[in-house]
Amino acid sequence: MRLLLIGAPGAGKGTQAERLAERFGIAHISSGDLLRQHVREQTSIGRTIKSYVDKGDLVPDSVVLDMLRKPVVAAVEAGGYVLDGFPRTVEQAEASFPVAQALGVEVQAAIHLDVPRQELVRRLLSRRRGSEDTEEVIEHRLEVYLEKTVPLLAYYAGRELIFAVDGAQPPDAVHEEIVARLRKLAAFTTWDI
Repeated sequence: MRLLLIGAPGAGKGTQAERLAERFGIAHISSGDLLRQHVREQTSIGRTIKSYVDKGDLVPDSVVLDMLRKPVVAAVEAGGYVLDGFPRTVEQAEASFPVAQALGVEVQAAIHLDVPRQELVRRLLSRRRGSEDTEEVIEHRLEVYLEKTVPLLAYYAGRELIFAVDGAQPPDAVHEEIVARLRKLAAFTTWDI
């Protein structure tokens, strides 16, 4: 099973990815965690990443694609993945699809965690990671999400299975709704759920 979570910053992608990975015995691959690891370890990629993240901008596609290739291939060989945080734009999806398809690791289903903007701001302010998480930067990140990431919903609707869940519910309810929807989809696929 190869899943993609789509949602704004603060929508709960990381929480749901961890739960889905544990439930189905697949890998949780978080582009954000990998990016933060590079920043923390002050690798050359990490220093480049930091300059974009500090402004709330997206990291260049080529950097993220190179960083994700090995973990995604290894995850598929081990049974599957739930991808959290990439792709974030239609351009990234279009660039990564032929590579993923050639490797046999393309996404099979996309899950949109839909959360109202006011709730996203509240969540992000309550979990500030550092001085870069000001209200102004958070608002900018949400604008970037609306402009760059929301178009992914139409892109995946034309290619893979996609469904939306109410991400403003408590985490347990969100998880159970996702699992129920995946079970329904499994009836039409070769997934073993």
